[in-house]
Amino acid sequence: MEFFKGKTVLVTGHTGFKGAWLCKMLVNAGADVVGYALNPPTEPSLFELIDLKHRMHSIIGDIRDLKHLENVFAEYQPEIVMHLAAQPIVRDSYKNPVYTYETNVMGTVNICECVRLNPCVKSFLNVTTDKVYHNNEWEWGYRENDPLDGYDPYSNSKSCSELVTHSYINSFFNEMDVAVSTARAGNVIGGGDFANDRIIPDCIRAVQKGEDIIVRNPHSTRPYQHVLEPLAAYLMIVQKQYENRKYAGFYNVGPDDCDCVTTGDLVDLFCECWGEGQSWENRFMGGPHEANFLKLDCSKLKNVFGWKPRWHVKEAIHYTVDWAKNYFEGQNISECMDRQIEEFLNGGKNHV
Repeated sequence: MEFFKGKTVLVTGHTGFKGAWLCKMLVNAGADVVGYALNPPTEPSLFELIDLKHRMHSIIGDIRDLKHLENVFAEYQPEIVMHLAAQPIVRDSYKNPVYTYETNVMGTVNICECVRLNPCVKSFLNVTTDKVYHNNEWEWGYRENDPLDGYDPYSNSKSCSELVTHSYINSFFNEMDVAVSTARAGNVIGGGDFANDRIIPDCIRAVQKGEDIIVRNPHSTRPYQHVLEPLAAYLMIVQKQYENRKYAGFYNVGPDDCDCVTTGDLVDLFCECWGEGQSWENRFMGGPHEANFLKLDCSKLKNVFGWKPRWHVKEAIHYTVDWAKNYFEGQNISECMDRQIEEFLNGGKNHV
């Protein structure tokens, strides 16, 4: 993390769950962090709980507003840009597809355009999702050269975001002094996620209310990982390609096969870790199409960078439960996150 000290890093989507963890890591490393996002999407929000706005430049703006975004780039002149801003929920994308496409596709166009117009940017990463691939419900992981064609509006809009980035690379960035990559990450879990329609936040809300956990699709398989796993990989990519453009490319970021588990198995781990006799109920609630089986092949990231995941899914659950219990007990959440980040970066101390 020493690399980021003193560097100006612009993070879109900084008020969200992943964005708040990422900015916390960058601020701790001594980076000059500029955030651009809408107001926090949940109440409560991790961004506000740890009071990040007083430790960075937090700009409230819509990624669809190109003029405002251009002004921010002109004022702060970032060296590194990490694009996380998105409408990230599959089921919400069925309810509001136009907003989803406007945010996830035109938002990417706008950020790419700002990178094109500002030669100060040396390293740019567009964060998409494991759901960008045409899903054949294969039992093996998707590779970076497999076809992009997400099914639902969220997944498809992120496929389009990838294609927008590819076009800007071919049309503009290859002729510029900027390294550009995309990162396709799996499902993340961790402390401070208050989003709707996500299994671990649903578990924690149920525990808080003293209710049984409701699982709507316990047999779906996903590549679950702690939020620090992809964030550390993103930071590694932007650093390496900043130092040498040969590292720019398209990368899957996900856990090993042993941590691609069913939702039911994940909730079993949560209940075991939480204790107190917590249980869950299988109740299919219907709803729009969602992928049943999905995992990634991360051989490229491993081979290019020597990367490997640090925490297994059981450890990811442990650290998530640790954060939640600290939160419920009124402990200092910022210190809890600092401790978890330090343990992760220093080799992943194992409490399990």
